[in-house]
Amino acid sequence: MATDLVRPRSGKIIGGVCAALAARFGLPKFLVRLGFVIFGLVGIGELVYIALWILIPKAPV
Repeated sequence: MATDLVRPRSGKIIGGVCAALAARFGLPKFLVRLGFVIFGLVGIGELVYIALWILIPKAPV
C-alpha cells in the first residue's frame, strides 16, 4: 500500500528522498538509490535529488 510522499525521520541515509520515493511507490530502497547513482553518473541525478529534498516535506513527529 502506497503512503503519502513524505521524507521519513528514520531509515534514511542523507535526506530521505530515496526512502520516501521507495515507500510511496512500494519499491525496495536499494533500487531507488541505485537509480539515483546511475542518473548521477549521467549528471542529472544530483540535481533531481536536491530538488526533491527541497520539495518533499519531512514526516510529522
